[in-house]
Amino acid sequence: MTIDYRQKIENSHVYDVAKKTPLEFQASLSARIDNRVLLKREDMQPVFSFKIRGAYNKMASLPADVLKRGVIAASAGNHAQGVAMSAKKLGCRAVIVMPTTTPAIKINAVRSYGAEIVLFGDSYSDSYVKALELEKTERLTFVHPYDDPDVIAGQGTIALEILERNPQPIEAIFCCVGGGGLLAGVAAYVKALRPEIKVIGVEAKDAEAMTESLKNGERVMLEQVGLFADGAAVKQVGEHTFALAQQYVDEMIVVDNDAICAAIKDVFEDTRSILEPAGALAVAGLKAYAERENLHGKTLIGIASGANMNFDRLRFVAERAEIGEKREAVLAVTIPEKPGAFKTFCNLLGNRNITEFNYRYADAKVAHIFVGVAIVDPTESAKLVADLQVQGLPALDLTDNEVAKLHLRHLVGGHAPQAENEVVFRFEFPEKPGALMKFLETMGHDWNISLFHYRNHGADFGRVLVGMQVPPSDSAEFNIFLDNLGYPYWDETQNPAYKLFLG
Repeated sequence: MTIDYRQKIENSHVYDVAKKTPLEFQASLSARIDNRVLLKREDMQPVFSFKIRGAYNKMASLPADVLKRGVIAASAGNHAQGVAMSAKKLGCRAVIVMPTTTPAIKINAVRSYGAEIVLFGDSYSDSYVKALELEKTERLTFVHPYDDPDVIAGQGTIALEILERNPQPIEAIFCCVGGGGLLAGVAAYVKALRPEIKVIGVEAKDAEAMTESLKNGERVMLEQVGLFADGAAVKQVGEHTFALAQQYVDEMIVVDNDAICAAIKDVFEDTRSILEPAGALAVAGLKAYAERENLHGKTLIGIASGANMNFDRLRFVAERAEIGEKREAVLAVTIPEKPGAFKTFCNLLGNRNITEFNYRYADAKVAHIFVGVAIVDPTESAKLVADLQVQGLPALDLTDNEVAKLHLRHLVGGHAPQAENEVVFRFEFPEKPGALMKFLETMGHDWNISLFHYRNHGADFGRVLVGMQVPPSDSAEFNIFLDNLGYPYWDETQNPAYKLFLG
């Protein structure tokens, strides 16, 4: 039987718990990409995710006697909270099976709505199998996170609200894709009313189940998926969602983790809200599409699908956002190990803002530097590498090197027994162009810099660790240098951590 999704969506029961979220103009992002960008703020739902719509619509449509027995779901995230909150509103029992690896913050969020928690297995797949067992033994009704017509219809109410709020021309609507419930619901409704609007799904690079399925003409099962965008990390899309995507979705876009981090930052700059990685997929795809198609002056809508961000991921997001925005180049540069070479290298960087600097003395001939530099566009990094090469400083662009970005930036260093008479000081540099050159010019001596570490943390001053080879006979002159510099400093030469790992 063919389902009339337009009618099903318009008759959905979602607003007992869900709210009509704003469709907000993103001023900064719009100006930067020269298009009118609107954000559908599903991160503002009571459970900080669109999942409440589908869960409640499914449960509210159950017969009273079935609902009375209770429901069950398998989820480690947003769907679990949607089912739990819906059960509390409807006054029924809810059992949520979650992997044993689920963070305590998510378990507590689900439990706060009165749901019963069953921890089982190491993955969603394990929990799903357990939930199907309990569905039978406990006579509960399984609420699927995406592959159910009532769930799809509930998610489709987002499209209804978008078209109500914006009757003007729309170039495209972008949806994050995990199992495909959101994409299917939005596409079915938009194509029924405004078929000229493109509906585009966005997936993370290492979780491309819908992209691969549409390419192959059948649902594929991924062997493994990346978990950074865990809210959309699904190995196989649903039967219903795949069929609707085949019929209504215009195309799929795949983005990497750096692009997702950049999108989180974009949304933060406009809204001061922090989306979870899956919640920012639509914005990342929107930006990629606008750049690829060279669009200008078009209305593009991204669905901010969720904001259940694990706090411990914020450091990674901040670190990778500038690279994802193509505003930071990461380089490895080799300089001769001799006094003045470091200063020459810094002069070549000019007034560019240095975002990170890692260097440790290795041998008497050459030094290897790991440096992050703020850039305006990707072509600038290639020019910088060429300029360094011309000056006899071999350089390698590591901006797209995952090992360098994830690991080596934290591992540059080690013991340097050849660095005789080394003293180590911690400084606070003012976060402005020229601060490093002032340090080098004030030094005005041939003391060799044997260690240098700096990373921009977004404050008004930078924390810098510097090692220099200063003979005991120069100690008085060195103290004069420290006083004349005018930067706060601390002597760390006797620090046990330095002695253990670097001394």
